[in-house]
Amino acid sequence: MTFSVAVAGASGYAGGEVLRLLAAHPEFEVRTVTAHSNAGQRLIDVQPHLRSFGDIVLQDTTAENLAGHDVVFLALPHGASAPLAVHLSQDTLVVDCGADHRLDDPQDWDAFYSGDHTPSWAYGIPELPLANDGTQRDNLRGVKRIAAPGCNASAVSLAIAPGIRADLIESTDIISVLSVGPSGAGKSLKVDLLASELMGSASAYAVGGIHRHTPEIAQNLRKAGAHEVSVSMTPVLVPMARGILATSSARIKEGVTLEQLHAAWSAAYENEPFVQVLPLGQFPRTADTLGANTCLIGLALDVPVGRVVVVSALDNLVKGTAGAAIQSANIALGIPEATGLPVNGVAP
Repeated sequence: MTFSVAVAGASGYAGGEVLRLLAAHPEFEVRTVTAHSNAGQRLIDVQPHLRSFGDIVLQDTTAENLAGHDVVFLALPHGASAPLAVHLSQDTLVVDCGADHRLDDPQDWDAFYSGDHTPSWAYGIPELPLANDGTQRDNLRGVKRIAAPGCNASAVSLAIAPGIRADLIESTDIISVLSVGPSGAGKSLKVDLLASELMGSASAYAVGGIHRHTPEIAQNLRKAGAHEVSVSMTPVLVPMARGILATSSARIKEGVTLEQLHAAWSAAYENEPFVQVLPLGQFPRTADTLGANTCLIGLALDVPVGRVVVVSALDNLVKGTAGAAIQSANIALGIPEATGLPVNGVAP
């Protein structure tokens, strides 16, 4: 069976990545692409790397243009997805790559976002370990509304959740510093994202607990079994177009060994094609995940301070956004989960 697809926000980085992956998906047929200021142009003139889409023209992003498809991917700025989604049929699978439907708690939304809180949708990290020994995958089957995750939230949540579920680490002293490529900030022109500002430099942003992915991480760790969560995350812009390297640490429970930690993480992801735990002594590089729908994880134990250190790497535009969206859509529609999604990166 072939499913008809529309992609809103197709001129942006996330929308372009959704389309790049969909081009190789045998079950999805892209029929409509939309944009805002670029409407009326050919997709190939805005996204010249997407050669296989030929002369398809970007339409205005309206509910009317998105209606009538089996699947709609919304790759839009925060706050733009919810007003559109309410006008789409409940028979259409809608996947929101923005933040509008990620957070369960209205207070979390009010603290980190502007505008009204909208009800949360099924959350799109299939591999996320849950407290009941299942995974978030169980909550995606057959749904019609999916909220794709935040990229930084994916990197930290996948890194820490196995230790929470296995009751090997404390959930109230989690620290993560992330090296992040600027594509995660979108395609809009911003002075701090200009090449002359980024090249040869690294700069922290959203410092002091104000990054919008913080409540999303806490929500995920509560789903993994934590009763109380405190997370301090500091993202750092680095001069690479895409990728996230998250170095996260948490205090271990008394008597826990490195071997126990590695065994718990390995067990959590042993059957996951897209989340892989490396052998002890090995740590991932962002380059190893470039273009792939993978999250690679390495662990160490800082014995003198009693903390596990988890290094996770992923491509923010693939596993962090578009790949997670398509993987979750596959599950919702009953398509084999890995369909159309690469595990091999691009090197060098």
